[in-house]
Amino acid sequence: MNTSELKQAIIAYSKEIGIDKIGFTTADVFSELKERLKRQQELGYQSGFEKGTNEERTEPRRLLPEAQSIISIAVAYPSRMKGAPRSTKEERRGFFCRASWGMDYHDVLRDRLKKLERFIQEQVADAVTKVMVDTGELSDRAVAERAGIGFTGKNTLLITEEYGSFVYLGELITNIPFVPDTPVEDGCGECRKCIDACPTGALVQGGQLNANRCIAFLTQTKDFLPDEFRTKIGNRVYGCDTCQLVCPKNKQVDFHIHPEFEPEDDIAKPKLIPMLTMSNREFKETFGHISGAWRGKKPIQRNAIIGLGHYKDKTAVEELIAIMNSDPRPVIRGTAAWSLGKIGTEEAYEAISVAMEKEKDEDVLFEMEKGLAFKNVQTS
Repeated sequence: MNTSELKQAIIAYSKEIGIDKIGFTTADVFSELKERLKRQQELGYQSGFEKGTNEERTEPRRLLPEAQSIISIAVAYPSRMKGAPRSTKEERRGFFCRASWGMDYHDVLRDRLKKLERFIQEQVADAVTKVMVDTGELSDRAVAERAGIGFTGKNTLLITEEYGSFVYLGELITNIPFVPDTPVEDGCGECRKCIDACPTGALVQGGQLNANRCIAFLTQTKDFLPDEFRTKIGNRVYGCDTCQLVCPKNKQVDFHIHPEFEPEDDIAKPKLIPMLTMSNREFKETFGHISGAWRGKKPIQRNAIIGLGHYKDKTAVEELIAIMNSDPRPVIRGTAAWSLGKIGTEEAYEAISVAMEKEKDEDVLFEMEKGLAFKNVQTS
């Protein structure tokens, strides 16, 4: 079987195992990406979650010395929930972004890529391969773009013709010299809806993201959330979909192809108050199978507390007071105090004042002062 026949066989097999799009590109250096990454570092726009050096992220042969080609895959996920539960005054809910619905896509795509890897190795005895999904050094988006899967939109997401940007990406590096596919032309044109709609102005310009202002990144941090972003985060407990939802390329796009990615009501849109007192074991049992759980429960709980403040949920006051008084984590105690101030009941303000008398942590005390400051704003 020559490489052309093998390529067609791989494409056919990929459809059998639940891969929605597949493309092939060379293992050449991603020169343009390297310059962009360097610029991002100079501007301080990187999140810190990036893996590897700029060289490792842009030079495939540093990861697999024999590399000749990269196979890129895309798997579609839903954009809408069927019969989604509503947030009510009695039961306020948060939400996980769409990329965190259903099973953790890292596991799902890695499984598909491993099947593809075994298929290739069965056809070519001396095939050398390396599989990566999101957590690898290479930019999934840059690989997919060069492999003709789609183009990079001004929201920095890979946009496909069929599925919009609601796709997960992964790749397989190999020593087999496949004929590369043709990249897709940019399809954004003059549109800048994503830039204008970004809640925090994280999209500095088309195709450039300041990750430190991106809500999707901010929901994953573990420290106190900067004040300017707390009102922006709303009831998001993980991730943000704004720049996807306003994109014209995503209009009417909603594919329910893979059962693994179907959202579970109380997972995708969880009740906020029960999240506050979850043990590590309960959190893992409830949310451990989704990608949004990768940073653990602390940032999710912090965001849930902010969400309750966003709603000014008076039914949460008792629980928030208990957390402010007894949680061992300063970030959680302090954020609870801020949220209590935001809710603004007399009981909440009195509880903050009492708690300040025994609190020793300076950061928490600062948050308590912020909480009490809401009283002056509300009475002025």
